[in-house]
Amino acid sequence: MVKCIIFDCDGVLVDTEKIGNGVLLEMASEHGFEMKIEDAYRNFNGRKLKDCFKYIEETIDKELPETFESEFRQRSFDAFKTQVKPMEGVLEFINKLKIPYCVASSGPVEKICLNLEVAGLLDKFENKLFSSYQIGSWKPEPGIFLHAAKEMGFDVKDCIVIEDSVAGVRAGIDGGFKVYGFANGYNDNDLEKEGAILFRSYQELAVILNLE
Repeated sequence: MVKCIIFDCDGVLVDTEKIGNGVLLEMASEHGFEMKIEDAYRNFNGRKLKDCFKYIEETIDKELPETFESEFRQRSFDAFKTQVKPMEGVLEFINKLKIPYCVASSGPVEKICLNLEVAGLLDKFENKLFSSYQIGSWKPEPGIFLHAAKEMGFDVKDCIVIEDSVAGVRAGIDGGFKVYGFANGYNDNDLEKEGAILFRSYQELAVILNLE
């Protein structure tokens, strides 16, 4: 029986992945890096930002400018402020929950808060928000999910994780959690290979978890 739900943020609660990846690919292309958006989903989603930059640098065989990270954060934050929306059906799903839940993300706290606020979800996660930056452990390491479960007061076996990235699913599985993977058309096979139970909408997940 599920006693606590741990949500990832980007691509699970808020529709940010296309925005963030779009900004990153646009900026990286100025330095000779080319990648299709669907490949960015596979390679970048759920990963530490510095690891994404390292991947780009290794591909183009040169270092990105020192200002690349700060510029990316500014440009993506500007885009998030006007373009972020909640994932379809997520608010209705949350409103049906009669068990505790939280969000555990690899992103900085200010980014998580910004995205949730713009999407109209921040009030749902007051005092239930956990960031990898708080503990110094990033997916695919399981630390952030283990930390969230502990802070929420539950054993791993009593929690489920909702993810949309390979790194996130791997983190959840390695931590001993049952993981549900939000399939978006790009990640279906990758998430399933990692051991996630796939769902394609919050309506479907509500049925799977007997919330209907």
